Amino acid sequence: MSTRPESPNAGALGYAPDSEDLKAVREELLKKIQCNANLPALGTSVSKVVQLASSNDEAVRNLANFIMSDAGLTQKILRVSNAACYRNNSGSPVTTITKAIFLLGFDNVKTTALGMMLVDRMSGTKGAAVRNELLHSLSASVFGRELARRSQYKDAEEAAIAALFKNVGRLLVAAHDHALYSEINALIAEGVSPSLAASQVIGCNFEALAEAVMVEWDIPETIMYALAPLPASQLKPAKTRQEWLQQVAAFSAAASELVTNPQNADALSASLVVRFGTALNFDKERLAQWVSTASQETQALAGQTKLASLPAARSTAAEQKNTASQPGQPEKKTVQTASLWDALEGGSTSQDADNDMGLPAEFLLNAVDQSDPTRVAERHASGKPKNARDLLFAGVQDVTEMMASGRCKTNDLIMLVLETIYRGMGFRFATVCLKDVKANQFRARIAMGENNAARQAGFVFSATPTRDLFHLAMENDADLLISEASDPKIRDLVPAWHRALLPDARSFIVLPLVVQKRQLGLFYADRALPALEGVPSDETAMIKMLKGQVVAALNSL
Repeated sequence: MSTRPESPNAGALGYAPDSEDLKAVREELLKKIQCNANLPALGTSVSKVVQLASSNDEAVRNLANFIMSDAGLTQKILRVSNAACYRNNSGSPVTTITKAIFLLGFDNVKTTALGMMLVDRMSGTKGAAVRNELLHSLSASVFGRELARRSQYKDAEEAAIAALFKNVGRLLVAAHDHALYSEINALIAEGVSPSLAASQVIGCNFEALAEAVMVEWDIPETIMYALAPLPASQLKPAKTRQEWLQQVAAFSAAASELVTNPQNADALSASLVVRFGTALNFDKERLAQWVSTASQETQALAGQTKLASLPAARSTAAEQKNTASQPGQPEKKTVQTASLWDALEGGSTSQDADNDMGLPAEFLLNAVDQSDPTRVAERHASGKPKNARDLLFAGVQDVTEMMASGRCKTNDLIMLVLETIYRGMGFRFATVCLKDVKANQFRARIAMGENNAARQAGFVFSATPTRDLFHLAMENDADLLISEASDPKIRDLVPAWHRALLPDARSFIVLPLVVQKRQLGLFYADRALPALEGVPSDETAMIKMLKGQVVAALNSL
């Protein structure tokens, strides 16, 4: 592994004067770390997520796509988003990553995803020591987020990421050489500082070891420098953003002990206030509030990552009651649900296909045949969820809530609707295609699902009208469900570019976006299997409602 030339962690406690024995120990440890097959993939993923900046809309889409590309990570993020400590005031469940980002904030979801990735790739079967260090990392990231929220610095969320990685050195030792880890801890128990203890055992402090790995991960230098040790004395307010990041990372790592190992909480709290209180502007009461928040949020994170629970002493009766309702299944508001269901059932109308549309009538999205209610499998053979109605309904609620907030951007709305259709209907690929007037083309702007980047790049077709499925749908403003693409009635309407890009698409949906007869684009989503179960009228009504919200938003631009 390489190290940077002016390493922030190569000072007096960074690398100890090398004896042959210490050098051999360190090189053997680094060799073990290098041989961990999980770390290169983890490093690539971490680098992608860390370098996403919250200041642009593309980053939101990229983060959502990254999370959704991993089914396990998606479920963990959604379950954490529905934990009592994160749940929004409306009480409605979070069923999409887009809504999680909207409600919890980009930086919160980003740091949570990084923590989940770290746990998934590092925990394995290494035992209690690794799980304990991972808990420290997750807890520290929560403290970092709390301080970042209060900061006036630009891109303050880096503090939460620095706090998460502050413990990586200890984690690496615990995961790859338990004997060395135990030896270092024995010295710490005798009163030796962690930096000096590590230096005496492996020839460098934990921060320098972490840097050797994080250089390979291409972590930004601002975060790397934030991991450097601070003096043990009382700290003054930071003069620069970099110094502030360093203070937050150090404080967060130390404060995590109050959550994961609270036996000496009073003494540790007092020492934290003395050392960091002036620099980070907090007192004993504010620290207690942060610890309460961090305890709840770390408990939620630990529950979804299958790490050990926090010490019982930190859980109040109220917290235990809240935790009992987890994970991720808040109670439904039946009064509100029944009212909206009544509106949907009463407002769904069927639409006869005009003979001059040029489209087979049975492919219009007005199907009324119900799927067999006695089947208990989670998905139809096509991949469509059995509870598609519930998922779509949750999306309708999400859209309504997002628009009512007054801070909804059109891109966020489109992303939410696309994800709702993609997840709710069990598609393998979904995209929204908008018109490029200058190029006289319709071009995919947002995509998610299998091979989304390559398919988005290829999902382009001329805006010049031709007699194909997509142009006919937009010309007639007709929502289409193609249950079996090989059907003779539809085969000739599928354009050559679609057959070349998606040759195995067996069922798909086309939802044109038409505003005052102007063809703006369309939603498209497909599966590799036929969808013989069709789309019942209640699902149809909700899909049309979702599309209608996007059309209304586009009309207001």
